[in-house]
Formats: sequence, C-alpha cells, structure tokens
Amino acid sequence: MTENTNTNKINSFQKEQNKVEMRKQIITFALMIFFTMIAFFAVMLGVSSTFVIPLILILAIVQVGFQFYYFMHMKDKGHEIVSGMIFGGILVAFLVIITFVAITWW
Repeated sequence: MTENTNTNKINSFQKEQNKVEMRKQIITFALMIFFTMIAFFAVMLGVSSTFVIPLILILAIVQVGFQFYYFMHMKDKGHEIVSGMIFGGILVAFLVIITFVAITWW
C-alpha cells in the first residue's frame, strides 16, 4: 500500500511539472506570435528599411533562441552534445558570413 501512495505522489508531481512546462511553452508561443506581428506591422507600415532590417534580424534571433530552448528542449539534461553541435554550426555560419562580408568590402 505504501508503494501506491508513493506512486501517486510521483504522478501528481509529474503532472504539476507538465502543467508548468506547458504554461511556459504557451507563453513562449504567444511571444513568438507577438514578435512576428511586430515585424509584420513594421514592414506593412512602411517604416524605413534601416530600422526594419535590424529589427527583423533581432526578432528572428530571439525566436530561434525560444525555439531551441523551449520547443527543442535544449534546456533539459542530456542535450549537451546536440547543443554543442548546434552552437558550433551557428559559429561556423557566423564566421562564413563575416568572411564573405569582409571579402566583399575589401
């Protein structure tokens, strides 16, 4: 009988953790939609491109961070190798972009 009580405690704890996780994912999803709307309305209203392009890039980077952290569960344990590969790929992509920009302007 004590095993059943212990299992119920574990199940209720897991249910509470799932609720908290789902709440965070819904909030993150709403934020990503809000960021998309900001970018859309900035372009739709005809704001100058010197402001819109950096705004869209910053919002895109924030959304990618949200995607990795919450929806791809990179915050959870056991994703260290995958995280390292993704961040390594981002670093390589950044270096390639910087190289091509430097070659073009040089």
